[in-house]
Amino acid sequence: MDFDPQPTLWGELLELRPLGSPDFDALYAVASDPLIWEQHPNNDRWKPEVFREFFRVAMKSGGALVAVDRRLGRVIGSSRYHGFTNGDREVEVGWTFLARAYWGGRYNAEMKRLMLEHALRSFRSVVLVIGSNNLRSQRAAEKIGGVRIENRPGPDGSERVVYRLTAAPK
Repeated sequence: MDFDPQPTLWGELLELRPLGSPDFDALYAVASDPLIWEQHPNNDRWKPEVFREFFRVAMKSGGALVAVDRRLGRVIGSSRYHGFTNGDREVEVGWTFLARAYWGGRYNAEMKRLMLEHALRSFRSVVLVIGSNNLRSQRAAEKIGGVRIENRPGPDGSERVVYRLTAAPK
C-alpha cells in the first residue's frame, strides 16, 4: 500500500501539514479552550498536563496533522490518521479539533474533504469514531456524508459512534 499518513494538503482555506514538536505552543493555545472539549469523552484535554500527553501520543502516532489558516498563517487545530498499517481496507480519521472561531462549516468541511480525498486514494473506506455525547461531531460527520454503522466501546470503556465514508467505485 502506498499511503503517506502525514502529507501536506492544500485547500482554499487550510494547509494541513505534519505535526511537529515546534507546534506544541500554538496548538495548545487553541486546545486550552474548555468549550472545545465539553462534549468529548476526554473533556479535560484543555488542561496542560492532559494536552501534553495527547500531543505526545499524536506525535508518536505518525499520522498527526496540524491545520493552519492559510490567510492568517495561524495554527487553528489538528487531526490525524489512525490504523493505516492495517492493510488497504479502512483507515480512521479522528482526534480532530478546531478553534471555536472556525466551527460550523467551511473549515471543518475542507479539512475532512482534504483528508478523505487523500485517504480514499489508498483505502476503500474511512471511519470516524466519535464519542456518543459529541453531537456536534456527529452532525459534522453526517454533513460530509458519513453513514452511522455501529456503536462500540472506546479505549476507556465509554460508548463511541462509528461513521463510515466509502470511496466511489472506480
